[in-house]
Amino acid sequence: MELIRGPGPGQRQAPGQSGHAQFKSFDEGRDNTEMITMNGDQAYRDQNNVAIAEDSFSYQRNGDKIRTGSVSSGEFSEYDEGGGEFGGSGVKINEWQAAWNVTNAIQGMFIVSLPFAVLRGGYWAIAAMIGIAHICCYTGKILVECLYELDTTTGQRVRVRDSYVAIAKECFGPTWGARAVNIAQIIELLMTCILYVVVCGDLMIGTFPEGAIDTRSWMMLIGIFLLPLGFLKSLQHVSVLSFWCTMSHLFINAIIVGYCILEIGDWGWSKVKWTIDLKNFPISLGVIVFSYTSQIFLPTLEGNLIDRSKFDWMLNWSHIAAAAFKSLFGWICFLTFQNDTQQVITNNLHSAGFKGLVNFCLVVKAVLSYPLPYYAACELLERAFFRGRPKTIFPTIWTVDRELKVWGLAWRVGVIVFTILMAIFIPHFSILMGFIGSFTGTMLSFIWPCYFHLKLKRNSMEWSAVAYDCFVIFLGILFGVIGVYDSGSALINAFEIGLPF
Repeated sequence: MELIRGPGPGQRQAPGQSGHAQFKSFDEGRDNTEMITMNGDQAYRDQNNVAIAEDSFSYQRNGDKIRTGSVSSGEFSEYDEGGGEFGGSGVKINEWQAAWNVTNAIQGMFIVSLPFAVLRGGYWAIAAMIGIAHICCYTGKILVECLYELDTTTGQRVRVRDSYVAIAKECFGPTWGARAVNIAQIIELLMTCILYVVVCGDLMIGTFPEGAIDTRSWMMLIGIFLLPLGFLKSLQHVSVLSFWCTMSHLFINAIIVGYCILEIGDWGWSKVKWTIDLKNFPISLGVIVFSYTSQIFLPTLEGNLIDRSKFDWMLNWSHIAAAAFKSLFGWICFLTFQNDTQQVITNNLHSAGFKGLVNFCLVVKAVLSYPLPYYAACELLERAFFRGRPKTIFPTIWTVDRELKVWGLAWRVGVIVFTILMAIFIPHFSILMGFIGSFTGTMLSFIWPCYFHLKLKRNSMEWSAVAYDCFVIFLGILFGVIGVYDSGSALINAFEIGLPF
């Protein structure tokens, strides 16, 4: 337990305060997808860490001590030390490094689908990119507020919780709270893996539209390069490459915007709709919500700030920047390609050579981004099912010398095969992303933070804050129910029709 953010710069850190995660600055050669060691000879550089993925997902890991067996031991009901600074030492970061992590989480690779959201939702989709950014920024702040309680003796706020999971346990109960959050994380992580495979197929078929290989075959070929991930014990080398791919992706975004600006003479100003398409607009909302999901790691990020009084400032400006870039990117790209806008905007580039180069870079980026959500999902599943009897129904997949058992390797490869098969069965990038955003995105970013805030802070809240929390919960339920229904129906229809290539 420790005092909250100090009154300003220079506040002394309370004894025993330490970071729970290593958020490395980007100039140290690590991507935000870094995870030091999953299993193997190296100990964790920090026992309590959070890995932040670039494309709107993250996962929390517990603060267990280093073991000789699997680091993936634990149960959902015990999985409560997901982030924070209670115990262990970590690297403190400033507000600029924190902003880099948040920016990468909410402005990742899946931004290439936002022009398609404008095609479906028109100006309402652009407004949603700004409005949802505001709501997600707000829910991030109130989620961090739920980490603190008022000390009646000193009149100061005290940090009594350290993670999303810890808040959920307080509100949902010690067993179901952890399970609810981790089930949502597993679904989002596996769906993110599936999306990476789907986007690879879309990019490759866009590069070779007249080739003999169809979309599903491209996905299977890409999947061959993913199978060796079942053998990996460390993502350190992958994370270094992924960092440079992230930088190249930012460069590619700039090139796409520049290309669109050069085509300003052909922009279709009247093509952006003002009317709402109730059938397709909810899918666009799900895509936008998915692109802003970052709440799950914010408690740990705030706990590792050198000056926590800068957290709100950091969150405000990172979301303002994201809203500005996303809305402009989606609008400008749609004005350029208009009704021909595809689910992945790079497939609209006219030059075959230029499009092929850009798409190939994005495929490499997707392949190198796949390991983090894959390993995160495996770890959560191992905590739930593979701790060994009698704690779980299955024995551990690790030997005493920290090597994977043969059947454990088969299980890990099976997870990869599962994501590839799911991608092959539902190869519709934007619709699938809209489904995920409407399902787990609304829960993690809209409904749960406001519910936690009301449950923990209701007695000290103004009526206007209570009303706004209830409004956000209503929006989350509305977006979730309608979005899941519409995107689910669209997936079924798309599956029945099949692919045009």
